[in-house]
Amino acid sequence: MLYQYQEFQKALLQPLTAWAQATAKTFVNPSNPLSLLPSATRIAAGYELLYRLGKEYEKPEFKIKNVMAHGKNVAINEFTVVDKPFCKLIRFKRFSDDVNVIKKLKEDPVVLIVAPLSGHHSTLLRDTVRTLLQNHKVYITDWVDARLVPLEDGTFHLDDYVHYIQDFIRAIGAKDLNLVSVCQPTVPVLGAVSLMASNGEVTPRTMTMMGGPIDARKSPTLVNSTATNKSFEWFENNVVFTVPPPHPGAGRRVYPGFLQHTGFIAMNPQNHLQSHWDYFQNLVRGDEQDAESHIRFYDEYNAVLDLDSKFYLDTIKTVFQDYSLPNGTWEVAGELVKPQDIKKTALLTVEGELDDISGSGQTRSAHALCAGIPKENKDHYEVAGAGHYGIFAGRRWREKVYPKIKTFIREHQNTKKTATRTTKSA
Repeated sequence: MLYQYQEFQKALLQPLTAWAQATAKTFVNPSNPLSLLPSATRIAAGYELLYRLGKEYEKPEFKIKNVMAHGKNVAINEFTVVDKPFCKLIRFKRFSDDVNVIKKLKEDPVVLIVAPLSGHHSTLLRDTVRTLLQNHKVYITDWVDARLVPLEDGTFHLDDYVHYIQDFIRAIGAKDLNLVSVCQPTVPVLGAVSLMASNGEVTPRTMTMMGGPIDARKSPTLVNSTATNKSFEWFENNVVFTVPPPHPGAGRRVYPGFLQHTGFIAMNPQNHLQSHWDYFQNLVRGDEQDAESHIRFYDEYNAVLDLDSKFYLDTIKTVFQDYSLPNGTWEVAGELVKPQDIKKTALLTVEGELDDISGSGQTRSAHALCAGIPKENKDHYEVAGAGHYGIFAGRRWREKVYPKIKTFIREHQNTKKTATRTTKSA
């Protein structure tokens, strides 16, 4: 009944939030005498905050229309390459009328960004995509909200995630492909490439794994502890609910997005309270730039999606309770995952020094598992002062992490061999 109660609450709040938004506009409209009241700005700011707190947040768009590439402003066309029930493969194709730029664009390496399926939409990686587009041909996985997937399309397991990644790799072409996985997908991506290697398939040229729970036993975080302190049955009985009508996925068992969002907020409640208070103060002062920055962040942060219960529970058990990948016991559709079979894919791991979601060493453990990759084709980068989000968005991502990834991909674009390095940013 919790999901139904949530839907009832949304329906109840909808007219109230609309009223709050209209009232806020009333007190800032210069044509309205109420805007002349001494406290009009403060009243408007209060109602605007109420509107932001109560509104329903829809899936954002990437809205990447152009980027600077090779010194020129190039247009971006976003379109779907592969359309599966639970995920779309999206490409951001670059266009230019400059012949020299076109030549350089064609020579750029191909990158597939594997976005997390862990609550937020793939648009959370907008900064990641925009930055990579400067020097790469970019694809991204766009996971579908499970409540929008009809029951007749079946369920979605962790095994299906692995198979989806393999299908996308084959659709793009593995020979010249560079994988970039962020957070949760590092495990299924490693599984997908391992199985391809074991079966004698061509594997991607490089794998870059960023802040993921390859071995969640190392430096366990609050996220890891939550998964281990409760039984598998507890998760099955307490956080899984049925999608109610009128959603297209009515009847599907899911881990709801609103529960995930509650968990996100509960990890740092004081930070969010302070952020909303600062937003109110910015509105009162008329600081539009900071207020707009707050809106952009929470439009993204508050937009969440449901996860099919099978995938969620598989992930809890396989990744966070049984540690199947580092233990060498993980099977996908009856096939044992053997990272040691990967030999021709270069590996780069990236960790944030202050990451409170994937602890220190969890991602780096991929190096020991991928024993078949020559040492000269492995590299690790620890980003000083960066938290989880800082390794794929923001200033540290653009100024420190991206140059490292760009260089790594270029070094292996023509199968060059480089010396092993372990670096730490300043």
